[in-house]
Amino acid sequence: MGPGQGTGAGQGMVPGQSTVPGLGMGSNGVPESVDRRVERLRAASGNGGRVGVTYKYFGAPDGATAARVPISMRPEELGGDELGMNGMFTKIKPETMAAMVLTGIEGVPLNKVPPLELVVLHPDYAVVKLPMTVVDPLRGIGEEAVGAAAFIWSTVPDRGGPRDAYNVYQLLHEWQDFSHRLHEAGHQPYCLVWP
Repeated sequence: MGPGQGTGAGQGMVPGQSTVPGLGMGSNGVPESVDRRVERLRAASGNGGRVGVTYKYFGAPDGATAARVPISMRPEELGGDELGMNGMFTKIKPETMAAMVLTGIEGVPLNKVPPLELVVLHPDYAVVKLPMTVVDPLRGIGEEAVGAAAFIWSTVPDRGGPRDAYNVYQLLHEWQDFSHRLHEAGHQPYCLVWP
């Protein structure tokens, strides 16, 4: 057969198969569009279609040490065990963690939360430094202030992160413990981001 010649539209098709490669059939027998299929998969994933990104918060004495973390992943090279058992894994972005503390505890408006400092950008991972203002305020507050911060954050409109006040409260408690460990080790907060 030459160019432009074929078997004709619809010939040789298997029932329930799309006419476009890579597309499935909808429940009504009509081929699903790419956009529709992506939306259906996003809804089924329960996480809005985000890939499973993990955020590992850890302490390091400086940026050069923090930059070596993805290579070694060995806490003894950090002069402590912040990356090991005392680090903190979460699905919460560092920007959101910073905003939760600064907005909920310090009363900083969302648009005034300072940007994070990029330490390493690699195709497979990134390391960012969080400002000390994101961990320092938690060391000097009690249960009532953590609860109030959780409530405040749960009511802030147009923001990401957890919405339930109790979940925010638990997360801020973990962050508070993390801030104490950082202070004791004399470390600064960093976040390793990888898929």
